[in-house]
Amino acid sequence: MTTGTDITAAAPAGLAPPPETEDPARPAGAPTTGAPAQPAPPADAPAPATADTEPVAAKVPVRSPGRGLFAAVGRGLGAAVLRSAAILALLALWETAPRLGLVDATFLPPVSEVATAWWELLGDGQLANHTRASLVRSFGGFGIAVVVAVPLGLLIGWYRPVAALLGPLLEVFRNTAALALLPVFVLLLGIGETSKVSIVVYACVWPILLNTISAVGNADPTLVKLARSMDLSTPRLFQKVILPSSVPAIFTGIRLAGAVSILVLVAAEMIGAKAGLGYLINASQFNFAIPQMYAGIVTISAIGLAFNQLLVTIERRLSLWRVPA
Repeated sequence: MTTGTDITAAAPAGLAPPPETEDPARPAGAPTTGAPAQPAPPADAPAPATADTEPVAAKVPVRSPGRGLFAAVGRGLGAAVLRSAAILALLALWETAPRLGLVDATFLPPVSEVATAWWELLGDGQLANHTRASLVRSFGGFGIAVVVAVPLGLLIGWYRPVAALLGPLLEVFRNTAALALLPVFVLLLGIGETSKVSIVVYACVWPILLNTISAVGNADPTLVKLARSMDLSTPRLFQKVILPSSVPAIFTGIRLAGAVSILVLVAAEMIGAKAGLGYLINASQFNFAIPQMYAGIVTISAIGLAFNQLLVTIERRLSLWRVPA
């Protein structure tokens, strides 16, 4: 009796071997010879890795927009707290020192009493009237000083004959304190608004003028020579080279003049005025209204801080060409 293999080998020539019996457990397309058939993988199973298959990149966790926003807000709050920590510490010391008896509360009342006095002055309109009078005088003199000092500084810094002519005169007056000349302004111009605005103009001119002269003198000579080699006219040279490079130094003088305008005006209002923050401080001292006096001082400090921040913002807008370090 022959086996299945013998029957296949003994089949007559020209006759095909009998078909193999199909195994119902074998899926279609599986090999019929060799190793036994393996079950087909599920349809959702990952494809097996081969030599030609590229490695799958690791999944990068995606940060939600809300988390990034909260982180940015947290950083902003942390920076604000850090910047205001010294001021908060000063206010806390101001509040606790009189109450603990470290200083005489008669001459340095707690900050809460000063805040109450400030609110009362604001409520009855006195603070608004005095602040308005001081701002008109201060900003008026400051504006006149800027209009006069910046062009004059550019002229003196650029033209040597003008610098040689006006240099000795400038050295004499810039070393004379503005408050030392206040009686002269009062004698010549009276105790009205003219003398107060004039003393502010005089005090504000020097920081702006000297910084402008220095800025023009320290302009990059390479840029100036390059601009001249391009046949630029003098107005175009000032517009394209001198003014842009002089903006930082000029605004330094303007910011100094802004602080000087308020300080000198307060001193002038203490001598002869019927309105203004200087008059409020002086009258409160004579009447022994110490909280009102400190309220006026705090108001002057707040105005100076806000004015300086305004000048810093304007300087940044005019210095957009500068590359941050």
